[in-house]
Amino acid sequence: MSTDNDIIRRCRESPEAFGELYDRHAPIIYRYAARRAGDFVAEDVTSETFLVAWQQLGSYDHAREDARPWLFGIATNLLRHHHRAEARMLKTVAKAASPEGLSDDTDRIAAQVDATAATGRLARTLKNMAAIDRETVLLCAWADLSYEGIALAMKVPVGTVRSRLNRARRVLRSQLDLILDETEKDNGRLAAAPRNA
Repeated sequence: MSTDNDIIRRCRESPEAFGELYDRHAPIIYRYAARRAGDFVAEDVTSETFLVAWQQLGSYDHAREDARPWLFGIATNLLRHHHRAEARMLKTVAKAASPEGLSDDTDRIAAQVDATAATGRLARTLKNMAAIDRETVLLCAWADLSYEGIALAMKVPVGTVRSRLNRARRVLRSQLDLILDETEKDNGRLAAAPRNA
């Protein structure tokens, strides 16, 4: 099986070889973009990513066998242009999960409501996070890149990635702790409440 580096080298002689790189990585770029900004943006970002990659083939660092960090770096830059769509999506998820967004349907399962509310709060936390920290966390969580891969994608040192992830994880962890504490209190109140027979 050819490495990404091999494919990119072959593109000089046979431009159609670029299709192999596209076939190999377009689905993961699409999934990452869809998670970041929704399906309506993902197709554009995916195609733009490979258009930019094609235009920048000459600047690819052939010391790297894996083109994913390079491609995710391009996609992340394009997503910065689409950050308004991402912010709107996170705002919508947060609003839909707010108490006002939940219907007063007594048939709902408490766990489902808790999960929806927790998702909304985490979405709000991501939305309110500094964009650079949010991008770092999402490259880790949704693109499944290593610290080194994220560093390549964002063109920063690995130490910067570590500190950004540490900061973002602290914020998310504290929000999760609050959610868990509130859930435990709510469950304790429900268990202590008298039941009408």
